[in-house]
Amino acid sequence: MVVRQLSESDLSAADHVFRLAFGTFLGLPDPATTWADVNYVHTRWRADPTAALGAEVDGELVASNFAANWGSVGFFGPLTVRPDFWDQGVAKRLLEPTMDLFAKWGTQHIGLFTFAHSPKHIALYQKFGFWPRFLTPIMSKPVQPTAKVSGLSRYAEVLDSQREGCLAACRELTHAIYEGLDLEAEIRAVNAQKLGEIALLWKNSKLVGLAVCHCGQATEAGSDTCYIKFGAVRPGSTAARDFQRLLDACEALASEKGMTRLVAGVNTARHEAYRIMAEKGFRTEFQGVAMELPNEPGYNRADVYLIDDWR
Repeated sequence: MVVRQLSESDLSAADHVFRLAFGTFLGLPDPATTWADVNYVHTRWRADPTAALGAEVDGELVASNFAANWGSVGFFGPLTVRPDFWDQGVAKRLLEPTMDLFAKWGTQHIGLFTFAHSPKHIALYQKFGFWPRFLTPIMSKPVQPTAKVSGLSRYAEVLDSQREGCLAACRELTHAIYEGLDLEAEIRAVNAQKLGEIALLWKNSKLVGLAVCHCGQATEAGSDTCYIKFGAVRPGSTAARDFQRLLDACEALASEKGMTRLVAGVNTARHEAYRIMAEKGFRTEFQGVAMELPNEPGYNRADVYLIDDWR
C-alpha cells in the first residue's frame, strides 16, 4: 500500500470511493449514487491539494482523506475506504500522515465528525487520541421569504484592494471566539470556486457576524440547498440577537439564490446557539458525535454562538 497526496487525476476515483463507502455503510440500494448532487472531493482538493491524501493498492486508489486548516483549529474528513478494503488497516495508514499535517501546521485543537452509533469508528479515532464529546445534529429548515437584514454585505462584493482588510476583520472576529481560529482558507476557497456566498454582518462599521455558505448542486450543499459550513458572531451582550440576525441573513441569501432548504450543523455543547436554531424552525435530519483532541471543549461552549459540524 502506498499513501500519498492526491493528484487531480485521482479525483474521479476518490469521488467514486466516497459515494460507494457511505452508501454501503448506510445500506442504500445503489451505493455508488449516494449524494449524487453533492461534491466534497473536488471542492476540498481544489481548496488545498497538499491536504488531500490517498491510499493506493496495486495502482488503484482505494481510500482518501482531507484535512482542513482553520488556523489554531483543524479537522479532517471525509475519510472513506472502498468497502472491499474495510477492516484491513487502510484508514489507520491514512490517519498517520493526516496527523503529521496538523503537527506541521501547529494545530492546537483537532476535531472530527463521525457516526455516534458506530463503535468501530469511535475506537479507530481513539487510537489517535480523539475522544467523543457532544452530539452534533445536522439541522434544516425550509427557506422562507425574509425581510432585508440591515448591515448585511457579501465578500464577493468587496473590492480587491479592500479584501485583505476584510479578511483581517474576519480573523479578528474569530480570534475573539477562540485564539487563532482563522477561516481565511475557507473564505478564499468558496469565493474562488464560486461555491456560494460569504455573508458579512456589520454593526456601526464593525464586523459582528460571518457565515461561509455553499449553495446548490456540485457543492457541499446539494441541489436547492444552502449549507452554512461555518457561521459565528462576536461574543458579547448582543451575541444572541446578532446570531438570530446572522441566521436571517443566511436565509435571505438562500432565498435570493432560489434555494428552498437551509442546512446547518451545531455542536450541542453550544447550547444557546442550538436552542435559537430550534426556535427558528431548524429540525434535526441526522446527527453524529464530535471527537476532539485534546479532550477539551475548544470553542464548544454554551456561550459561543457558532455553526459548524466538521464533516
